[in-house]
Amino acid sequence: MRKLKKLPLEALAPFTLPTLPWDAPPTPIVWTELFGNDHPVEVEIGFGKGLFLTTEAARRPEVNFFGVEIVRKYQLYAATRLATRGLTNVRVACGDGRAILRDRVAPGSVRAVHVYFPDPWWKARHRKRRVFTPEFCLTVGRVLPPGGRLLIATDVELYFRVMTQIVRDTGPAFADLPPPPPTEARHDFDYLTNFERKFRKEGRPIYRAAYERTTAALPETPAPDPGLSGEFIEFRAAE
Repeated sequence: MRKLKKLPLEALAPFTLPTLPWDAPPTPIVWTELFGNDHPVEVEIGFGKGLFLTTEAARRPEVNFFGVEIVRKYQLYAATRLATRGLTNVRVACGDGRAILRDRVAPGSVRAVHVYFPDPWWKARHRKRRVFTPEFCLTVGRVLPPGGRLLIATDVELYFRVMTQIVRDTGPAFADLPPPPPTEARHDFDYLTNFERKFRKEGRPIYRAAYERTTAALPETPAPDPGLSGEFIEFRAAE
């Protein structure tokens, strides 16, 4: 992890979502209260070290960005990046992105959901811990208004096939869009995420897809999970 100057938690507080008490019921996030404006909101699930949030927030100050990461040290690392750069149009939360999106984000309230390089399941017993499941896809469809976008990227072809099948299984609620083409990086931070930088420098293929939420209704129940069916071959995590 790149060394950043450590900042006190008080300095990071303006860039983080306050943690609810463990026994408190989940309360909906009011974007206008969280950001102090009515700009459109885009969400990243699993932001890692926060490169996408940092880059996009600087590039598009007219958009509010909200990221969720389950690892606390990465939340603080990303918040430090944001605080150092004074990027006040981002808030980062620590928690299960699936639960926060489901329980705390209002229907139709975000313009885009980004899911980049989610952790794959290297062993069969880990498959149920995947972020991208049929239930998660329905949640994404709920928080997006018509015209909202879902964007995904991964270096794992098997995971990509599962994710795209899950989206197809929602029926007409999502329409295919041309995926954003990769651009030539102008410098070492001109990548989608830290993972993309690492994998592209190693010459690995990156699989991308983009979808638009339509006016069609979502299915009432999730389809069977293609990530849990069929024969599974375990493989080693990338170094």
